[in-house]
Amino acid sequence: MNQKLLLPTNDFVFKKIFSENTEVLSDFLQAVLDLPAEEYQGLTVVDPNLEREYIEDKLGVLDVKVHTKSGKVIDVEVQVKSQRSIWKRMAFYTAKMLVEQVKSGDKYQQINRVISILIADFIMIKENDVYHNRFRLYDERTQARFPDSMEIDVLEIPKLRETDGTPLGNWMRFFSATTEEDFMQAAQNNPAITKAWGVIKVLSGDERARALADAREKARMDMDSWLDDARYEGEERGMIKGRQEGRQEGRQEEKQEVARNLLQMNIPLENIVKATGLSLAEVERLAAELTHRH
Repeated sequence: MNQKLLLPTNDFVFKKIFSENTEVLSDFLQAVLDLPAEEYQGLTVVDPNLEREYIEDKLGVLDVKVHTKSGKVIDVEVQVKSQRSIWKRMAFYTAKMLVEQVKSGDKYQQINRVISILIADFIMIKENDVYHNRFRLYDERTQARFPDSMEIDVLEIPKLRETDGTPLGNWMRFFSATTEEDFMQAAQNNPAITKAWGVIKVLSGDERARALADAREKARMDMDSWLDDARYEGEERGMIKGRQEGRQEGRQEEKQEVARNLLQMNIPLENIVKATGLSLAEVERLAAELTHRH
């Protein structure tokens, strides 16, 4: 294959693989989750836009949003670069999927379990070296689990070990692949990954698909650049503000020292206020400190 391969972590490619191939999506979900097998029969990919109750509500757009047979709601996302707000964003999206199931007059019993799966091409969890962490609500002290409601699964590609030959390990190997050999190795003995690899080959040879994928990658890189610039400008402003605040603190301390000297000369408080620009309350506080010392 002569052309450069598109990668499954590109969000355009990712959506093409999983939104348009439910059997591929089903195999991946079964490798990640512990739901009963029947839940994956008849998966329905739905609109990835999270509903907004009010126009000012924050809009959320998921990568792949799917309903299982019993109505459980699953969001699958891929993230290639760390973001400081990633945990809060995942919590927001997961909670939003829960809330949007209930309208005015509906009953809480109709709320189905929501699950978010994040495939991260960076280290998110430093507490362990396990590439799959599953978060659910439970009491840390008693280990009692909160009844079926919310779950967040985090898959960290860099933590994958070469010796991992589990179904999920093979999928993680697929997401980390960059060459034909890598993809072929991940696809061994797994028809679903073989099909996903087939989508990669087709898209990589399609000029329009490549243009769309490149556009999405450029948009992501531009956004990262804008964020970096914003952070840099923020740090610069912070440094300038810090220097300004430092000068202001120095001037304030100078005024207080002048006020102390005038107080020791028994100058009336009103005159000290006028001479230093300090408030009367501040001068009275300094006077009280001097009295206490003596």
